[in-house]
Amino acid sequence: MNIAVDYGNTSAKVGIFRDGQLQDKRLFQDPAALRTFLESYHAENVIVSSVSHPAEDVLSWSVARGEKIALSHQLPLPIKILYTTPQTLGVDRIAAVCGAVEIFRNQDCLVIDAGTCITYEFVDQRENYYGGGIAPGIAMRFEAMHHFTSRLPLVHPILLPPLVGDSTETSMQSGVINGVRAEVEGIIQKYVDQYPGIKTILCGGDAAYFENQFKQPLFVSPDLVLIGLNKILHHHLHH
Repeated sequence: MNIAVDYGNTSAKVGIFRDGQLQDKRLFQDPAALRTFLESYHAENVIVSSVSHPAEDVLSWSVARGEKIALSHQLPLPIKILYTTPQTLGVDRIAAVCGAVEIFRNQDCLVIDAGTCITYEFVDQRENYYGGGIAPGIAMRFEAMHHFTSRLPLVHPILLPPLVGDSTETSMQSGVINGVRAEVEGIIQKYVDQYPGIKTILCGGDAAYFENQFKQPLFVSPDLVLIGLNKILHHHLHH
């Protein structure tokens, strides 16, 4: 039994894997609750990807009998990183790409992670990872409009805003949600034009805003980062 921990900006997701398959998953908003869980769960191996909390701290909470691994670009990985500044590469981005090559083997893949930021990752059919793009996420766009103006309120997103907003609130919802959908769809199309047959995988907390919205097919994988972490762990244990 292996454990993978994806510690993001706002919460931690834990995946429990048996024989390479995701058996169970937990979500923790509070570090203390995560620590209690890890201290009480006897796993074989643990891997942690963290963008907010020191991964070494999270590993110290675990009582795993085998390997305890903090994900970094320096680990042996099932992909070849061609990013020119790998030391600045978010570990969650690495894990998501590794999840993509596990799901769609020997195929070009575009990974879109809709979270605090919207990230785009391209990995080719030979498992070469090149990079992609980083853009502001949905909540960040609403917060920016409120912060950088004197009169615009802080508005929350809705799933299906009108195209034509009839108030300041609905106009902001239309501008952000419809705008970001058009942006994402346009970028997907550029990849499709350049790499025919590419598979697009969507993950992240805001994935619901993009599901069933585009002409191009999307494969939605809420557990992509966890799947990628388990693949990296397996790669590490067998190399």
